[in-house]
Amino acid sequence: MSTETRDFDQEAAGWDEHPTRVQLAQDVASAIARAVPLGPTMDVLDFGCGTGIVTLQLAPSVGSVTGADSSAGMLEVLNAKIDAQGHTNVTTRRLDPGDGVSGAYDLIVSSMTFHHIQDIDALLKQLFRALKAPGWLCTADLDPEQGEFHDDNTGVFHFGFDREALRRAFVGAGFVDVQDMTAAQVVKPTPQGALRTFSVFLMTGRKVAK
Repeated sequence: MSTETRDFDQEAAGWDEHPTRVQLAQDVASAIARAVPLGPTMDVLDFGCGTGIVTLQLAPSVGSVTGADSSAGMLEVLNAKIDAQGHTNVTTRRLDPGDGVSGAYDLIVSSMTFHHIQDIDALLKQLFRALKAPGWLCTADLDPEQGEFHDDNTGVFHFGFDREALRRAFVGAGFVDVQDMTAAQVVKPTPQGALRTFSVFLMTGRKVAK
């Protein structure tokens, strides 16, 4: 798998122009709302937020959302949407590669980001530390595929995830009540041009007070 970095800054301006991508984010946000009791006192972190399609879907149902991403270009697009739409409870945060995840959040969400992270175990431990107790983690990503979801696999470390293996990683990081559901079905052409359906799941885990 590639260890190169994909240039998301170059893709940011046209990111929201893909209906399939927007629909996927909407489906993930809906799955999160079904899995977690969202409320007006919740402080939320959207890790790997991109242009904030999930971020802005969640914003009306929670107290605050911080959209965090390593791409300045993606955050620039999100900031423009925040201003244009008048969101007062949404902020952004730049995460440089190698930065640890810090804070104290009631809920951390991440959509289609984990497959770009090489060390999932280390990330889950960071996210666990950044949660309050009680707190929730929700991550959406692909079921196992053959590397056909992306036209270019630069920066992709995992061709989807086995749910049971990821469940064990959640538990190993300290999460309890780990559950999963199918969040979306994405129909898109493979790099070879054939249409294929890709399944995206949402996995949730809770951090509880000891």
